[in-house]
Amino acid sequence: MDPLAAARNIDEAACLETLSEMVRFKSYSETPEERRLAERMVDIMRGMGLEAALQPVEGNRVNAIGTWRGTGDGKSLLFNGHLDTNPVTEGWSVDPWGGFVDDDFIYGIGVSNMKAGDAASLCAVRSLMNAGLKPGGDVVLTYVVGELQGGVGTLAAVKQGVRADYFVNSEPTDLQALTMHAAAFVFHIELEGITRHMSKREEAVDAIRAACDLVPRLTGLTFSDAPNEEVRSINRVHVGTIRGALSREFHEWRAPQVADFVHMSGSGRYGPGQTEERAVADIRDVLDQVEAEWPGLRTHVWTETRDDKPSMPAFEVSRDSRIVKAVNAAYRAVRGTEQPTGTITPPGFYGTDAGHLYVEGGMEGIVCGPGGRYNTMPDERVDRDDYLDMIRIYMLTICDICGVE
Repeated sequence: MDPLAAARNIDEAACLETLSEMVRFKSYSETPEERRLAERMVDIMRGMGLEAALQPVEGNRVNAIGTWRGTGDGKSLLFNGHLDTNPVTEGWSVDPWGGFVDDDFIYGIGVSNMKAGDAASLCAVRSLMNAGLKPGGDVVLTYVVGELQGGVGTLAAVKQGVRADYFVNSEPTDLQALTMHAAAFVFHIELEGITRHMSKREEAVDAIRAACDLVPRLTGLTFSDAPNEEVRSINRVHVGTIRGALSREFHEWRAPQVADFVHMSGSGRYGPGQTEERAVADIRDVLDQVEAEWPGLRTHVWTETRDDKPSMPAFEVSRDSRIVKAVNAAYRAVRGTEQPTGTITPPGFYGTDAGHLYVEGGMEGIVCGPGGRYNTMPDERVDRDDYLDMIRIYMLTICDICGVE
């Protein structure tokens, strides 16, 4: 059977059930169920005839790594995706762990971010095997943990020697080909004003009012070291938390008094060729402007660093790369249209494990996966057609990159 015929004849019911089963694991980060899902992925891969094993990460956490050995006559291709999920929020109308499927969607927490991507690569390999096809180069499946802790699982895999000539990271892009995404950092800002009773507020320096001036300036900020407009397009600053009251102890019971202390935290995004140091310096410049407009105000900014949580670096790949062209061609064959490709937002603002594969692993790859538009929301879901087409696109990409017998 030729690859395109194999892609058109996948067992859709089996592919949907594979994804539903994965959703039924409550694989919150750093929980026993996260490990049980990794163990189940190894069982499935071994049942398919792949070389598969658990790989230690940290503590009791493990990755599930599988390899479909090729004949030795082709490039190797690595698929990467995380098994850990965000927590369930309020507002769900279906069971978040039910793996419910209707005529349009597959529902469940983590189905978009990113079990549909994981299941798509697994089902792509299984579908090729069922069609009697065999790759020339190896296909490596890496189902990792700890993406939500800065990518500790993928970093562990790379540092333990997991490599390939090319990679596909299956984060949700709604099947678009993402060729660049930002690096992420977390910042904290303190504003210290001067308190007075509200009767004499003209003499005070109101930290809350100064913060209200500051926030829109930060949210409109792009960084001064962007080498081009494409990189600048994925610069972003977001203030996520803010608290103001009297003193660092946040005495909130004394509302008639002007607040003299505010703490805010947020996240920044910058692209390839830019640095966190420059980003923080640009934030500092904004703070200096606010200080000048609020005489007596003092401000301080710093970034969050944790030894147990690495930061995710930026990622990029040339649109002329072989892996990009292979995915583009596969998309065209499956859907009959050109694939949206480039620095696409909102996925361009993501932090993904592709950054670690690119920087730490030195590999060339692309970010392309099912899901996205219904991500991180109640009734998280993925379009059935997108999921099934992603399997087909991955199948043709494997055949293109690795070669096929």
